[in-house]
Amino acid sequence: MEIALAILSGLFVLIGLLGAILPILPGPIISWVGILILHFTDYAEYSTTFFVVTALIVVAITVLDYFIPIWGTKKFGGTKAGVTGSTVGLIAGLFFPPMGLIIGPFIGALVGEIVANRKEFKKALKSATGSFLGFLLGTGLKLIYCGVMIYYYFSAVFV
Repeated sequence: MEIALAILSGLFVLIGLLGAILPILPGPIISWVGILILHFTDYAEYSTTFFVVTALIVVAITVLDYFIPIWGTKKFGGTKAGVTGSTVGLIAGLFFPPMGLIIGPFIGALVGEIVANRKEFKKALKSATGSFLGFLLGTGLKLIYCGVMIYYYFSAVFV
């Protein structure tokens, strides 16, 4: 049973890492659940403080992940269409890894801004840049968190 729970925990942690990139999956939450599952094995024992602090970080990252792209877009003069386009571009970019994951959100934001009746390409480009930077920052935070959870998993199971 211990090994089965450890494997299940590892799957959750790895799916959480995937979810840090995919907008469909709540990556940090899934990684946190993976570490919680690992806690119920003989491989690791984490404190209540650890779980409370990491849960608060998950909540903060999840909230920030919704607001950072909006902030970046607005800071650079963009619209909601840029944020939506960035998300669509990310999903389309999944079919062309690894560059599609980087270029897709930017192109999506640019197309979103142009479709939203931006008359000047230069303004659309600027707001697409803001949306893209916001997306990268949010994704970066999620990747860092999930990476730390992977570290906790591997240091408990394999060390």
